[in-house]
Amino acid sequence: MIKPLQQQPEAFAEELVARGRGRAAFVRGEDGRLRASAPWLAPMAEALDAAPDGDGHEGIFLARAPTSGALLGAFLHRLARGQGQGGLRHVPYPTLDAFCRDGLRLAAGMGRKNALAGLWWSGGKGLIARLPDGTARDPRARATLYREYGAFVSSLRGCYVTAEDSGTGPDDMARVFERTRFVTCIPPEAGGSGNPSASTAAGVVCGIEAALEAGGTPSLAGRTVAMQGVGHVGEPMIDLLLERGVSRIVASEIDGDRARAVAARHADAPVEIRTCAPDDTSILFEAVDVLSPNALGGVLGPETLPKVRAGIVCGGANNPLVDEDRDAETLRRAGVVYVPDYVVNRMGIVRCADEQFGSPVPDPEVLRHLDAEHPHGIRQVVLRLLHDARERGVSTTRAARDLADRALAEPHPLFPGRARAIVDTLDAEGWAQSGP
Repeated sequence: MIKPLQQQPEAFAEELVARGRGRAAFVRGEDGRLRASAPWLAPMAEALDAAPDGDGHEGIFLARAPTSGALLGAFLHRLARGQGQGGLRHVPYPTLDAFCRDGLRLAAGMGRKNALAGLWWSGGKGLIARLPDGTARDPRARATLYREYGAFVSSLRGCYVTAEDSGTGPDDMARVFERTRFVTCIPPEAGGSGNPSASTAAGVVCGIEAALEAGGTPSLAGRTVAMQGVGHVGEPMIDLLLERGVSRIVASEIDGDRARAVAARHADAPVEIRTCAPDDTSILFEAVDVLSPNALGGVLGPETLPKVRAGIVCGGANNPLVDEDRDAETLRRAGVVYVPDYVVNRMGIVRCADEQFGSPVPDPEVLRHLDAEHPHGIRQVVLRLLHDARERGVSTTRAARDLADRALAEPHPLFPGRARAIVDTLDAEGWAQSGP
């Protein structure tokens, strides 16, 4: 790892101020390489280009939050399909390298998720590196931080549209909305779609049903399911699974209060909720039909995969595999059907994709993704990629990526090239040298 990637994110943010205006930009040039906004950042541009998570990203914009000093980021994947769209994650990062790799990986995942869903968005991801000083817990400081992130998004002129994600809630999105129009998942009282977690849960269950169908099992009735996490996605999943007649659900949760509350609500159902330590991965090794990771990513890798006993892995967590290609191939060779996260956890972005056009109830543009016969619906996409993977003898992530990458190259039908033109404008006008 090279400097400045070795630094803590807040230290890098301070260096940005010391060397200029508190901003840095990396834009992919006509030669296909990332170009840094300042000479001292050139080694960082080369490292980002060579990173395993790099995947043709067209723009990376970083800035220091003026009040708190937190590092803010916006990562843009390939922009043919339109503006980069993806949620705003607010979590701690030990190094700038970890911060950037997460942004690159998540933006690419959002790009493929949007493409497979048939949405005219490209991939984007927003990040705030959580500070160790408790800023995130202080209501006034937190509100200021999210307003400043909103101003950061506005400075990007719409090439990135933000939304809710891990560590960010509806109240935070309302603060972002105070400073930018380029935001979705805002509270319903402000005209938005609100928290999309229940819809995400429905999409994951739809994906599980399709995977079972592809293997010759007609329904979830009588099946057993293990779930890691019973948060905003996992908890509504329990209700949906019970409605479909599963015979047993066993789940783990690190929040003891939440675990007890969910267990009490399902006291008369075949549901077991275990409170566990953050590093307890034993739920992944249950002898069940379906394993559904619904917490943080990176839980399935060389140390855990040999002990997985489920026949299907399908969950709502982003990036559950440590290494997408290697670990998906390990699952394939073990005879485990893996449904990539970005195929089934799309309903969050689906719910907010058309917010600017109003919100009919029920919304047919949302429901079509759960329609069993719609060509871009979750069931049809899962069946298509599982068939393709089986016919070609490749992992499901390879099949899903190939399917998505064909769609990623399709230009936006109304505004082809517009998002990239905005990035080029920011670059030409010296965005990084014109900070607040």
